[in-house]
Amino acid sequence: MIQVKDISKSFESNDVLKNITIDFHPGKVNFIIGRSGSGKSVLTKCIVGLMEVNKGEILFDGRNFTAMDRWDRRGIRQEMGMLFQGSALFDSMTVEENVMFPLKMYSNMTKQEMQARVDFCLERVNLSGKNKLFPSEISGGMQKRTGIARAISMNPKYLFCDEPNSGLDPETAIVIDNLIKEITYEFNITTVVVSHDMNSVIEIGDFINFIYKGEMCWQGDRSQILRSDNDILNNFVFPSEFMKEIKDVLRRER
Repeated sequence: MIQVKDISKSFESNDVLKNITIDFHPGKVNFIIGRSGSGKSVLTKCIVGLMEVNKGEILFDGRNFTAMDRWDRRGIRQEMGMLFQGSALFDSMTVEENVMFPLKMYSNMTKQEMQARVDFCLERVNLSGKNKLFPSEISGGMQKRTGIARAISMNPKYLFCDEPNSGLDPETAIVIDNLIKEITYEFNITTVVVSHDMNSVIEIGDFINFIYKGEMCWQGDRSQILRSDNDILNNFVFPSEFMKEIKDVLRRER
């Protein structure tokens, strides 16, 4: 579990995060959603230690990350997997080499052990036999799956996904959603997803945290988000007149 306790973050006189408290649950897909500029990206950077909070605590399974020095934080960072928005694959490396990169950097595995782990991860994301291809030789969806394979290569406890469906067609986006969900449940990972994609939120969101102007505005699950009475949330989830009509139908069915 990751616990964010009453954290705030400001840049000079600009208060970006204001007293945010969230529990991210293990074995669940936990979403952070909100408009552009709401603070969700800053929150994620604070959680992984790329930014320091002004106040509050961040705990990884009870370990106070905010109070640790650089060396102790390194240990927790090795328990994290990262899926970046654009996959962030190395163009000059093959699929296999991209997935193996964290293992070479942070593990003490032998070459044979690393190869076995890479093959396992690629098989898990349905990319068996694609080891020697370069990112330019595979589709956007396959690049995203390669990114997932790399993110789980170190067998992480915590998985962070930044807009995992960015740039994907709807059908491929569903494949990526289901893969993230399956891996989360299968390996009991605490998964944190930052997304604008309401299809993903409603499809796989076990716990959803809606941030508005740097403050926690709403928390709930994917069934509750469709029937909430929070007007700010509803304007985000149902922005068009067509979507508002769907909201009215859902309310009448309550």
